[in-house]
Amino acid sequence: MSSAQLGVVLVTAASELEAKTIAQSLIATKLAACVSIWPVRSIYTWQGELEDSQEWQLLIKTDLNQFAQLEAKVRSLHAYDLPEIIALPIAAGSAAYLDWLQTQTQPSIE
Repeated sequence: MSSAQLGVVLVTAASELEAKTIAQSLIATKLAACVSIWPVRSIYTWQGELEDSQEWQLLIKTDLNQFAQLEAKVRSLHAYDLPEIIALPIAAGSAAYLDWLQTQTQPSIE
């Protein structure tokens, strides 16, 4: 299983329901092994206006080799015109957890 490039993907969503819908879809399609969700406050400029928003942060644990499919799935379910979708590699971690993560993100053979 050495071909996996394990990482985390950060996505913010406008609502808890949207975050949960995205998370469940990613798990069901094996594009993620686990998604953690928590409320965050985001301050940023959008279309020339200062925004101060309550959002929901998704921390998606995945095999980054599937990033293109994950990004497409998130975009298809996301309400924002320009959603945050940022991938970060995992430099190190518990071997047992990383093995589990990799196993959970292996495409099903049908």
